[in-house]
Formats: sequence, C-alpha cells, structure tokens
Amino acid sequence: MFKKRNEVIENLSRLPKTPFQEVLMSLKENKRFLVGFGFLVLVIIMALFADFIAPFGMKEQNLSNALAKPSLDHLFGTDHLGRDVFSRVVYGARTSLTIGLSAVSISLVIGGLLGVLAGYYKGLLDVVIMRVSDVLLSIPSILLAIAIVASFGAGMFNMIVAIAIGNIPIFARIIRSNVLALSEKQFIEASHALGSSNLRIIVSHIIPNTLSAIIVQSSLGIASAILSAAGLGFIGLGLESSVAEWGLMLSSGRAYIRTHTYLTIYPGLAIMFSILAFNMLGDGIRDALDPKMRER
Repeated sequence: MFKKRNEVIENLSRLPKTPFQEVLMSLKENKRFLVGFGFLVLVIIMALFADFIAPFGMKEQNLSNALAKPSLDHLFGTDHLGRDVFSRVVYGARTSLTIGLSAVSISLVIGGLLGVLAGYYKGLLDVVIMRVSDVLLSIPSILLAIAIVASFGAGMFNMIVAIAIGNIPIFARIIRSNVLALSEKQFIEASHALGSSNLRIIVSHIIPNTLSAIIVQSSLGIASAILSAAGLGFIGLGLESSVAEWGLMLSSGRAYIRTHTYLTIYPGLAIMFSILAFNMLGDGIRDALDPKMRER
C-alpha cells in the first residue's frame, strides 16, 4: 500500500509543472523573497491593526512624562510631547503604506495607460509621450515632489500626487518597452488578421503579458514612494505634526539626537527595513519570473 502511494507521489512529481507552479516554487526557494515577504506581512499587520497593537493613541500626550527613555511602560520611550514612540511607529506604518500604495496606484494607472498607447500606436503619439517623460525623468523625483508640495501646500493628498507624478514616466517607459516587444509577436499579428479590435488586443493580450514587469516595478515603486514621503516629512513638507509619519518623527527627533538617540533610531529603522523588504520582494519576484534566473 505504502509502496503504491510512494509510486503515485513520484509519478506526480515527474509531471510537467505549469508556469505558475514554477514561479511559486522559485519564490519558496528564494531566501531574500521570504525575508522581505515576512517583514512586509509584519508591517501590513501593524498598519491594519494599529488600534489594537499600539498601547497608546497616536496623538495621546503626557507632558509630565516627556522624553522618557525606553522602559516596560514605553518600549521605545516618549518624545518631547510625551507621546509614546512605539505607538507612533506602529501608526506610522499605516501612514507610510497608505502613501506608498496610493502613489504607486496612481502612477501605474496613468503611466501604464500612456505606456500602452505609446508602444502600441507608435508614431507621433509615442514621440510626444516619451519626450514629456524624458523631461520629467530629467528632474530628480524628490525635487519634483518638493516643488509640487511647496506650490500647492502640505497634506497627504498633495504628497501622494507629488510622488505619483514623479513615478508616472518610469511606469510609462517600462510598459512601453514591453508593449513594443509584444506588438511584434506572431499571436498579436494573428489577432489582427482575425479581425480583433485594438481594444480587445490590448485588454486580452498586451496587458496580461506585461503583468510581470508591472508587479516588479510596483513593489520597487512602493519602496521609493515610502522613502520620498519620509524625505518630504523630514524637511517639513509632509503631514501635520500630530500625524504619525516616520519621516516627520525623524525630523522632530533630530533636535534631541545627541541626548535621546532613540527618537531617531526607531523610526529610521522602520523606514530602512520597510524599504529593504519591498526591494527584496521585488528582486525575488523578478528572479522568479525570469526563466534564466530560475535555471541558476
């Protein structure tokens, strides 16, 4: 009985694997991906359940206990207003993820649409879109974000829009290059010959075949957006001081960096590990989706 079961298992293992199964196995064997995914899950849990994890409220103050060092009551200590640093780091995960996901979503939709139009229709439309993208790419994204926020004022919405605008040309160029390569494939030419409309070809063939590049760039883009948000918060162009945001916490803690280093260490570590997690996640997905990398 056991012999037959082992034979069945062995025969099943010899069956050819689907592309999805190969990608999944590659991800399971990729240590960088697993580490990044594990920390990302932790950050997401912090963001979703901050109200239950944080022992104190995000804006709760106790001036009589200001600048208290880390202890059992306050794991990461308190800031100059007596707010619990650990609680604000936890709530900061929600703020940073909201900004990162929102900015990348806007960039993906607009940049993806422009990239598909430029790569599929080519001609004058391609030239105009790519030249505008070149102009935007010539400006460092953080400087572009600073200019936009300084012009229209601080706030979460303006911050998200500012970061998104800087990422639009990146998505546009990546998706355009993929669409250009796909448009020369035989199955696209066959679809044209069968009378399929341009919209049907784009939706049914072009977009699904660009998902791998979109997923990788999105994960890396979220990391970049979190870093940009922290940079804007650090220079005072982010959210209001009462909102828990890691860059803003760094900015308020730098005045006490010599005497109370924990005020900058913990939010700095949160930024570092979050960005590292998204980068490791993106690298792992890229390696899993690339057949040449899977063969190594």
